[in-house]
Amino acid sequence: MKRIIYGLIMSAIPAMAMADGADFTVSHLSADNSIVRLVADSGKYLLLPVQEGAPMAHIRVLSDGKLDETLNITLADNKVDYYVPLLISDRGGKNIVLDVTCDTGRSSVRDTHDAVWTKEMKISDTFDTTNVEKYRPLYHHTPVWGWMNDPNGMYYKDGVWHLSYQWNPYGSKWENMTWGHSTSKDLVNWEPQGVSVDRDALGTIFSGSAVVDKDNTAGFGKDAIVAIYTNAARTQRQSLAYSTDGGYTFEKYDGNPIITYEHESRDPNMFWDAEHNVWVLELASALDHEMLIFNSKDLKEWTLVSKFGKGYGSQDGVWECPDLLHLPVLNSDGMPTGEKKWLLICNINPGAPFGGSGVQYFIGDFDGKTFKCDTAPEVTKWMDYGKDYYAAVSFSNAPADRTVLLGWMSNWQYANEVPTRQYRSANSIARDIALFRANDGEIYVASVPAAEMDAVRGKAIDYHSAKLAAKGKTYRLPDENDGICEIVCNIDTKDNSPVTLTLANAQGEKVVMTINPAADTFSMDRTKSGITDFSDNFPCVTVAPARSNDNKVWNLRIFIDRSSVEAFSADGHFVMTNLVFPTSPYNTLTLSQPSAKGMLKSLKVYPVKVASK
Repeated sequence: MKRIIYGLIMSAIPAMAMADGADFTVSHLSADNSIVRLVADSGKYLLLPVQEGAPMAHIRVLSDGKLDETLNITLADNKVDYYVPLLISDRGGKNIVLDVTCDTGRSSVRDTHDAVWTKEMKISDTFDTTNVEKYRPLYHHTPVWGWMNDPNGMYYKDGVWHLSYQWNPYGSKWENMTWGHSTSKDLVNWEPQGVSVDRDALGTIFSGSAVVDKDNTAGFGKDAIVAIYTNAARTQRQSLAYSTDGGYTFEKYDGNPIITYEHESRDPNMFWDAEHNVWVLELASALDHEMLIFNSKDLKEWTLVSKFGKGYGSQDGVWECPDLLHLPVLNSDGMPTGEKKWLLICNINPGAPFGGSGVQYFIGDFDGKTFKCDTAPEVTKWMDYGKDYYAAVSFSNAPADRTVLLGWMSNWQYANEVPTRQYRSANSIARDIALFRANDGEIYVASVPAAEMDAVRGKAIDYHSAKLAAKGKTYRLPDENDGICEIVCNIDTKDNSPVTLTLANAQGEKVVMTINPAADTFSMDRTKSGITDFSDNFPCVTVAPARSNDNKVWNLRIFIDRSSVEAFSADGHFVMTNLVFPTSPYNTLTLSQPSAKGMLKSLKVYPVKVASK
């Protein structure tokens, strides 16, 4: 790009930055308002410089005088942290204008042209997405750039898993919500597909779901993909979009919004109830702490038929992201019982066991209209006992009667502050879930890593069985791929003495996991795990009830990525997900037991083999 020359034309008229014959001009109209004019066919992208913590700028993008898009962005005021691309090549208009409003606190139009963004904007035909983040996960889904939170619009069709997600393409903090889109054939390797559902005149695009309309009930065609989502502006309302090309492009329904409810409500989740021959949609009445249940025959006209939740479970925060699923019940040994129950997932923020965001759930019966919970209102059941598992919902139309969940791997207490910038947030690994009846007679969720995770195992490092030692015995983790691996171990504690498993690096940073046979619990301490000072809420110890059949014998699967640890019992009776930010990768695992009576029966460490990020 040619050099842009800045100057004050006259004190009586606005300052103008002009590029004689170049790609754009910048006119400063006041201390807080500027106009950027782009030359037609100048390039594919306008690269916008971002500075985290800078004042928020509001940009109106006009094509041939018509408003095309609005966005909020922290334009660089005195330094550039990174760039984000504004696509300009396919807007259809020959004259593209950016009306930029930014309250920087500058007192004069003369000072406005000192703002760094006016000097550092660039026109380019490419946008470099090469990873520059040391903490970007290897085998967890992340956006190529920008902020991500809730998974949305998830479905399986023709051998492909489709994942949409809450995305801000103009910065790595929450803003400008739209649906980004990724696809995968194996639930591990994901391909970015751009935007699936974009913002519109009804507002930004909050969470929702998508289904395959196999019988053309909505009239958009057999096997059309129908998505229902929340439009958020001054109020929240539910709208519909549909796709006839398998979900790669969507068209908005001309009758939007389709659901308008009198209280704040969001995150519609729908499914076909074959037993009652009706579409069912759950909607979170967020501030009322209840789920609304609707019925429909055509996915377009919905009738409220019942409500659930007043006084049930955790009521400490807003209720969000529901999911209602009919699942088989296993016995405590994982064998089918022939029984089925309904699971109602309710994500809540705040109110989780260790603060901030979490996933609670209810077990009961459903007759097509009304959900009835089996347990007393004061009972709260949690799907994951870590700090970093939220907005968990399932893929619709999953093959082989699978129920596959994906969660957002972060916590609203500090999600905007974790030490990354090119992107923020990842999804958990995919999990297959079922229900099981524990020894206390209660039914709980069993979560196990999706079988696809087995296929990315490298050659195992197989350590011999050994007695546990009071001072501990240390095992090396793989050096390749920053120590990223899966640990599979079987430990017989022999007595009630606790066993600790410590992940550590040469800097003394560590994650300490503790098996407590006496209490039948598993805990994870990340207080000294690496970088923790970005939030007072990040250092913590999380504890999960194990609900084991034999509290002496423990079978664990532990997944380590660059910035996360996910620990499962092999039977799925507990799972714990926590973010970590070590300054160098963990390269050792140390097992210890004060009584030294226990036995490490087996230990295998699998490097994870996927395409590098």
